[in-house]
Amino acid sequence: MTVAILTGILTAAALLLLVPAIVYVAQILAAGGGERVREDADGRRPGLAVLMPAHDEAAGIAAAIRALMPQLSSGDRLLVVADNCSDDTAAVAASCGAEVTVRSDATRRGKGYALDHGVRRLAASPPEVVVIVDADCVVADGALDALARTCESTNRPAQALYLMQAPPGAGLGQRMAAFAWRVRNEVRPGGWHRLGLPCQLMGTGMALPWSLIAGASLASGSIVEDMQLGIDLALAGAPPTFCPSARVTSTFPESSEGTLAQRTRWEHGHLSMIAAHGLPLLWRGLLRRRLDLVAMALDLCVPPLASLVLMLLAVAIAGAVLAGLGGGPASLAVAVVGLALSVVATGLAWRQVGRSIVSLPELLSAPAYAFAKIPIYVRVFTNRQRRWIRTRRNGDR
Repeated sequence: MTVAILTGILTAAALLLLVPAIVYVAQILAAGGGERVREDADGRRPGLAVLMPAHDEAAGIAAAIRALMPQLSSGDRLLVVADNCSDDTAAVAASCGAEVTVRSDATRRGKGYALDHGVRRLAASPPEVVVIVDADCVVADGALDALARTCESTNRPAQALYLMQAPPGAGLGQRMAAFAWRVRNEVRPGGWHRLGLPCQLMGTGMALPWSLIAGASLASGSIVEDMQLGIDLALAGAPPTFCPSARVTSTFPESSEGTLAQRTRWEHGHLSMIAAHGLPLLWRGLLRRRLDLVAMALDLCVPPLASLVLMLLAVAIAGAVLAGLGGGPASLAVAVVGLALSVVATGLAWRQVGRSIVSLPELLSAPAYAFAKIPIYVRVFTNRQRRWIRTRRNGDR
């Protein structure tokens, strides 16, 4: 290939990467402007069932159930699906007052299968709303009410603010991950929410009207069943809405092995969703003239921030080399603009939610955090994770 052709290809790649950088900065700016959108807290509170998939969660499920029980109204249910467990998950959940169903299937493994099993169990006496909560999560007071009322008023899925916290005494790597999580799950969807746009489903703290979840395709071992469900529902005319007044929290694993497995699952899943659904969803939104689908597609196409920065940096370096060989400066210029937007947006997000998590000098070490994740991204091409694998949690033996 000639230098001119390579420069053209690289410039096209830089322009593609510039789009998510622009979306990222737009979401951060929107999140920081004006008062937070108020949810409808005065609507009717429908009856609900909390569906909790659990695989070997005996060590922590009691705390999750204790947080939920006071929020249940008369007629509400809490159904725990003890899925392929080798520990006392079912017994612990039952002792805490939850209704328990046991699922054993050595070949069909994963959260999606557990959810499908639970929904079929609920179908005998269906609730108006189903709230999905993972067994390692704590639901804040009032969250169930807020989610149920939002579902009732919109007849759409409602997604709680789901945050992952660094364990006490965590090192910089986990605190940087906690900051990145807040940007991804709080600031960015909060910005879209202020503009009246939908969000992605996040896997836990998800409330869905029975009419939607009863017909949803759930039974799979996918590692991104939540994002897929959100897209499917949006295409069917019910895009998820963000409900930041409802908060659900969990804690990163203390072990480096557990943290690596968790990050690999999330990031491989997200990147695979971009490849499979990003442009098709954007195209459908444009053809149907549906701003909600376009917004979901643009949000989906913002990759994990570390991967975006690394890709822009690689393009900038390659662009500089080609410019030195006589190619034009276009690819280098576009990549530098994308990097600048990403850095500025991250700084603004840090001012909004990150100062209590990482200090400014620590934030300046973010490039090292990004470079440390290169092996995760290399495995996207060499050994991409495709199936669900449980993360080892704090308290596991």
